Amino acid sequence: MRRTKADSEQTKQAILDAAVEVFSEDGVAKASLEKIAKLAAVTRGAVYWHFENKQQIFDALHESLHEPFIQTIIQGLEDAGENPIGQLQSICTKLLTDLVHDEKRRKLLTLFLIKCDYSGGFADSKERYNAAKANKISALSQYFKKAIEKGQLSAKSDPHMLTLAISAFLRGIAEEYLENPDTYPLEKNAGPLMALFFGNVNQ
Repeated sequence: MRRTKADSEQTKQAILDAAVEVFSEDGVAKASLEKIAKLAAVTRGAVYWHFENKQQIFDALHESLHEPFIQTIIQGLEDAGENPIGQLQSICTKLLTDLVHDEKRRKLLTLFLIKCDYSGGFADSKERYNAAKANKISALSQYFKKAIEKGQLSAKSDPHMLTLAISAFLRGIAEEYLENPDTYPLEKNAGPLMALFFGNVNQ
């Protein structure tokens, strides 16, 4: 029976979903394509049809986490109008609360922030992901630059330092939640934490 494009995408997604589980359980370096194929209920041939190797699967997972984030940041800036700081605060709050409800995103973030050591052949990935992080920093900094233009922030404000601060703040909150989800009520705390940060920014 001829496979459709939708069937192919479904198979690809099943492989990626299985890879998250296997990478998280066994570690990226020790994970096997055979185990990923078995968990995805596909043949190893199907895995190789979509991905040349484990590295490509790993890169695809990172892209599936990173690209939507960048698009959210870019779209949010376009919609910011006269209130870029308020828009960024809303986006950051939603990004955190979405972790509570989006199991797939939660698993991906846990893999990349907590369980991945980028050892062995995956050390090269770290350099590529640092480049992606630089793109994120650049996109976020546009909010602070625009806020200065709109008079929301002092002309003496440093957009780059503010961007580094919010990035570190978001990452720290996310890691605390991912490591202790039952004792760190993110849905309740995300809003007040972001209000605390942006309240200080505006002072």
